[in-house]
Amino acid sequence: MKLAKDISIAAFAVAIAVAAVVKPTQAALVNYDFTVNATSGDRPGQYFGSFRYDDSTLSGLGEETLGVNNGLSILFDYLGTQYTEVSDFDYPSSPVVSFTNGNLSGLSYLVEDRFFIGNNPGNPNTGGTKFYRILSADLLSTTEVGTVTYSKSTPVPEPMTLGGIAIASAMALGMKPKKKLSRVTN
Repeated sequence: MKLAKDISIAAFAVAIAVAAVVKPTQAALVNYDFTVNATSGDRPGQYFGSFRYDDSTLSGLGEETLGVNNGLSILFDYLGTQYTEVSDFDYPSSPVVSFTNGNLSGLSYLVEDRFFIGNNPGNPNTGGTKFYRILSADLLSTTEVGTVTYSKSTPVPEPMTLGGIAIASAMALGMKPKKKLSRVTN
């Protein structure tokens, strides 16, 4: 009877651990931080932002872009103002993130009368690593004033995952085999 109880407890602990860790197949949300290093222009300095997107439609082959319809969201603090994806001049068609063979090429993000992030103002639908000061939505009025670097962020584990692992571990520790004392008498 004791063995059946221990097996039931072990099965329950495994079920909780699996339910907490294994989730139904879903798209991965990818997080990046970026730093603008403005080296010239009116306001040299470093400015920070982040973006997030759903990578479920990436094939990893050739040139690809993901936009707002792929869950792209942006937060960028520049000159004391916070900008989001909605701030882009061509929202919701832009902003976009670009990839070459599955590797991030960069962000393409245009905020009228403020800035443009990308590689080439003549091709604003391709992301990149250059930062431009812009006088209007007319991309001919841009001046390159800095660079952009990107770093992948590590997501924080969900509380449900951590809780399931803690419960399963506690149950496993509570099931340590106990030694029975048995005496053999002759």
